[in-house]
Amino acid sequence: MNIHIIGICGTFMGGVARLARDLGHTVTGSDANTYPPMSTQLESLGIALFEGYRASNIPNDTDLVIVGNSISRGNSELEKVLDSGLRYTSGAQWLGENVLHDRWVLAVAGTHGKTTTSSLLAWILEYNQLAPGYLIGGVPENFGESARLGGETPFFVIEADEYDTAFCDKRSKFVHYRPRTLVLNNLEFDHADIFVDLSAIQTQFHHLIRTVPQHGKIIHNAQTPALDEVVAMGLWSEHCTFGDNDSAWRATKHRSDASQFRILYGEDGVDVSWDLIGDHNMWNALAAVAAAHHVGVQISHAAEALSQFKSVKRRMEKRYDHAGIRVFDDFAHHPTAISTTLQAAKNQAPEHQLIAVLEPRSNTMRSGVHKDTLKSALALADKVLLYAGSGLAWPIEDLSDTTTTVYTDTNTLLTDLLRLTESTQTASDIVIMSNGGFENIHQRLITQLRARDN
Repeated sequence: MNIHIIGICGTFMGGVARLARDLGHTVTGSDANTYPPMSTQLESLGIALFEGYRASNIPNDTDLVIVGNSISRGNSELEKVLDSGLRYTSGAQWLGENVLHDRWVLAVAGTHGKTTTSSLLAWILEYNQLAPGYLIGGVPENFGESARLGGETPFFVIEADEYDTAFCDKRSKFVHYRPRTLVLNNLEFDHADIFVDLSAIQTQFHHLIRTVPQHGKIIHNAQTPALDEVVAMGLWSEHCTFGDNDSAWRATKHRSDASQFRILYGEDGVDVSWDLIGDHNMWNALAAVAAAHHVGVQISHAAEALSQFKSVKRRMEKRYDHAGIRVFDDFAHHPTAISTTLQAAKNQAPEHQLIAVLEPRSNTMRSGVHKDTLKSALALADKVLLYAGSGLAWPIEDLSDTTTTVYTDTNTLLTDLLRLTESTQTASDIVIMSNGGFENIHQRLITQLRARDN
């Protein structure tokens, strides 16, 4: 079959393209911006890419068009599809019908931690010779790619996103996945561009729970009242909780930065020592171990896998470490994620100067929904540098004070950031947070730091 994908270069759609190619289909695709690493990954698979959207991009022999959820009416390729009567579907629906329909799906849903937890789960299964397929919204360093078809075993791990499916399907993507093992990691209000309130998101999570079979298992975070409310709406499957003292699955820290902790399940317990930091990652690991246990992985064997986990690109990824300066790249873009990321950095090195650099780029953040909680989320940082990019619908300059500076261009921000690392003898941790490219500020900073070292 010849498949054309509109909006191919996002992590999810790029993963769909890879899976389609691995199934033997001929795949082409287009996107507004085709750039590495996704463009090079796709081209290495023999997938022809078109920069920009034009009706002529769709090959004449196309059998099916997969439409990304970022594509809306008015897009020239989508309009051609509709006018010509071409068969079309969404990435999530295609995935459910062509990849997941006969697999044991292990899905990870929640506002935060989906990418890390699904990466952990896939690695635990891989380490224990269960060879899962997977599709993850990031690049797990243990695998080096965001998607794999698998098929030697029935297991398939998927990051289950609550964002809407496509222009023609406003249900959350995850309702197409039909999981047998479901992790509900946490739940807060987000995606204000498509959900009017938290209750609307809870309804979608309720729809997801409805798809889990009777002898499947739902594993949910007992520290999240919003999830308790979802479960109370209806539960038809086996169920357990993690996180609090009354849960089946518990964890206790051995170190304040959670780089060492103990997993407890009933009378069983096992110690974990790993390279990740932060309470949030400890809970992510606990959820992944519980999910792996559902498919037969012993806790001690899961703990061994955690000790070999190498993290995920852009999740507190350490990009530079020299002469007392460390630079981290993180995807955090919600106040809770920002706060937990900074807490993890502070717990690991409380004596270091902590510098937070944030681009409030997500649709929700740009709309101002979180403007009243952003200040407190950044409170742990000694210095805060905020980038006022395009599209902000609220006066971010109101957050300026003695520790917080707002910038309208990244050149000035970068100059001041370098000055901050020169003006103190204290070691500095720089945490750069954005869910986008942030004008490549990470590499620009590292290049100048290296030049200064020489």
